[in-house]
Amino acid sequence: MLFRTLALSISLATASLLSAGETPAPEGASVYFVNLADGDRVSAPVTVVFGLTGMGVAPAGTEKDMTGHHHILVDRPPLGDGPDGAEELDYGLPADDNHIHFGGGQTEVTLDLAPGDHTLQLVLGDHNHVPHDPPVTSDVITITVE
Repeated sequence: MLFRTLALSISLATASLLSAGETPAPEGASVYFVNLADGDRVSAPVTVVFGLTGMGVAPAGTEKDMTGHHHILVDRPPLGDGPDGAEELDYGLPADDNHIHFGGGQTEVTLDLAPGDHTLQLVLGDHNHVPHDPPVTSDVITITVE
C-alpha cells in the first residue's frame, strides 16, 4: 500500500511538471511600463505602473484563459538569459529581491531603489507564476535613481 501511494504521488508530481510552462498567450499580448522609459532619471521611491494589452490580470492561483499576473525582474539578466533561464521559463519564477511577484493582481508598485542604475523587466506569469507560452515580457529598461 505504501508503494502504491508513493507511486501515485510521484506520478502526480511528474504530471504537474510536464504541464508547467504550457499556459498559452494569445498572439500580440504585451506588457509594458506605463510611466517609465529606458534611460529615465527618477527619484526614490519609484512608482512603477504596469500596462497589459491582449490579456487580463487575475490573482495568482486563478486558472482562467488569457489571464496572468505581473512580476518585475530587477537588476538581473532578461527572462531566460540568467543562470536558471530554462527553469524559470518552464517551472516558474523565484520570489526574492530580483523577482518581485504581484500575485494579488496588482498593476502598480512603489519601489525603494538605492541611488544608481537599475534594470527592470515586466513578466506576466500564469496561475503558478510560470511565464506563458510564448512568454509575455517587456523590454528591459535601465533607469537611474538619483
